[in-house]
Amino acid sequence: MKVLVSLNIPKIGIDMLRKEGLEVTVWENDDLMTHEELLAATQKHDILLSASPYQINSDFLSRNQQLKLISQYAVGYDNINVKKANEMGILVANTPYAMVEATADIAFALLLAVSRKLFFMHKKIIADEWGAFRPQAHLGRELKGLTVGIFGLGRIGTAFAARCRGAYGMNVLYHNRSRNVLAEKEVGATYVSFDELLRQSDIVSVHCALTPETAEKFNERTFGMMKPSSIFLNTARGGIHNEDDLINALRNQVIWGAGLDVTNPEPMKYDNPLLSMENVAVSPHIGSATLEARNEMSRLAALNIIQYCRGEKMSNQVV
Repeated sequence: MKVLVSLNIPKIGIDMLRKEGLEVTVWENDDLMTHEELLAATQKHDILLSASPYQINSDFLSRNQQLKLISQYAVGYDNINVKKANEMGILVANTPYAMVEATADIAFALLLAVSRKLFFMHKKIIADEWGAFRPQAHLGRELKGLTVGIFGLGRIGTAFAARCRGAYGMNVLYHNRSRNVLAEKEVGATYVSFDELLRQSDIVSVHCALTPETAEKFNERTFGMMKPSSIFLNTARGGIHNEDDLINALRNQVIWGAGLDVTNPEPMKYDNPLLSMENVAVSPHIGSATLEARNEMSRLAALNIIQYCRGEKMSNQVV
């Protein structure tokens, strides 16, 4: 089997593949391949180890009918036309457990940054605008005892809720397609309707997958249902919120603040209005950017391939 690793991942996964006796080609440049480079290189391989910035669409798959497996170096796989792949007999796998703690940490860090306007105030220092003490200027919010609403109480959502409850004694609400009884017990979460989540939460944090049902789920209507004092967090996928509607909601004080590790679109332009807003904190999609998480992503992406080549059931097959 010939494996194309289409990005510069940690060595642990590469070593696993080569130890297994697989023929491995690695793209070692930190810049991603162009679409045409990826298309051409993939045609020479049986297995593709890919990542979410690459668009594995219907046309790409049709031109790579020799593929047997796509192992995604990520949890999300909305960049892959899984339905088309399945129709063609191409399996898809991902790395769902690797970045739970890292992403929950980023969500919690953004919450703190928004609530105390840290990014905005840091820029004040850089601009030589520290200034004199002003008792009522740039005041933030305290988090103790607030209500956090989790949209998508899976592994990452549960880990984030545990931080909120443990650090600040927050009340935890959530909305999923179906109830998560285990998580309810673990973090004392209460299941509510989506509309109730919006109305009751002081903080609304997104941890769901990007699907046709969740695409731009957070928009003018839904922001309008939230408290004027509320904070919106998205560390899942940028496509889950409508960015123009979010900008307007913040400008018009429909909601109080926002923390984003994902934007719509990505990458965000340097002059996006969100970057200059006082109550906003944006990071460049670094939820999984820890040594531990990226190494585990590499290991799991390689494990998917090894299990497939051995004829074993893949632990993380997408179905």
